[in-house]
Amino acid sequence: MLSFTKPTRMGTMNVSTKQEHLRKPDWLKIKLNTNENYTDLKKMMRENNLNTVCEEARCPNIHECWGTRRTATFMILGAICTRACRFCAVKTGLPNELDLQEPERVAKSVELMNLKHTVITAVARDDLKDGGSAVFAETVRAIKRANPFTTVEVLPSDMGGVYENLQRLMEAEPDILNHNIETVRRLTPRVRARATYDRSLEVLRRAKEIRPEIPTKSSLMLGLGETHEEILEVMDDLRANDVDIMTIGQYLQPSKKHLPVQKYYSPKEFKELWQIAMDKGFSHCQAGPLVRSSYHADEQVNAAAKERQRLGDIQTAAADS
Repeated sequence: MLSFTKPTRMGTMNVSTKQEHLRKPDWLKIKLNTNENYTDLKKMMRENNLNTVCEEARCPNIHECWGTRRTATFMILGAICTRACRFCAVKTGLPNELDLQEPERVAKSVELMNLKHTVITAVARDDLKDGGSAVFAETVRAIKRANPFTTVEVLPSDMGGVYENLQRLMEAEPDILNHNIETVRRLTPRVRARATYDRSLEVLRRAKEIRPEIPTKSSLMLGLGETHEEILEVMDDLRANDVDIMTIGQYLQPSKKHLPVQKYYSPKEFKELWQIAMDKGFSHCQAGPLVRSSYHADEQVNAAAKERQRLGDIQTAAADS
């Protein structure tokens, strides 16, 4: 089994109960686009009884992705999560029974959308011994059977920290394994429910050990009270565990019951963090105020593959010289 690390008691955050609401800057204003693509995708999702993290997590990019790019991130294993993370808008409670037909419906939808790259995520299912990994793995296989030229990215929870669950998913041979670190070590106990910083790092490390050829990816959200030094520490920890791709985005408070935003980072600050991440050796980094884990995921995979090829060519040339 993966190691289980108990969250350490976190010191008090600089957050008062009567904190003044930060005004959202202009660069976070979103253009709505409810065109034909948007309505078609919404109709298809409902007809096939499918969930998307785009809707459930209130992603700010849904109008761009659905209306312009015609892409969506499927959320399997139901729409109710067993965890209550204080940054996430997905419903929390007792999940429904497993839908064993869901993998085929997702595969059919991928085919109808003619996707070249698809992202599959899921709610945490701590009520299941396998963490939902069997249905997750079958969804990957179903997509590949119906869409052999589509690349599949998976974004699971830590699946209870059980090694066999992760192994079951990796044996389905997704094209990329994405598991989000979400925040810095110090803030993890307050921000994430049941998850730990070290367990997430171990999931990423173990995934690469099981299938070294499959790229790994992780995401960090900013604005929860982290320091610059802590952001760099996350980058170093991810690289120390051989993570290939990193995404960095702005945390946006989904509702009044969720954690308040402590800071809005500017596009310039995100650009500087992008450069630091690339200098630290990530094959690709996507950083920006509206960046989310699966934002432009197809471009991330292609860019990372080109960078790995470039570095490989340099190593080959150096060995031949």
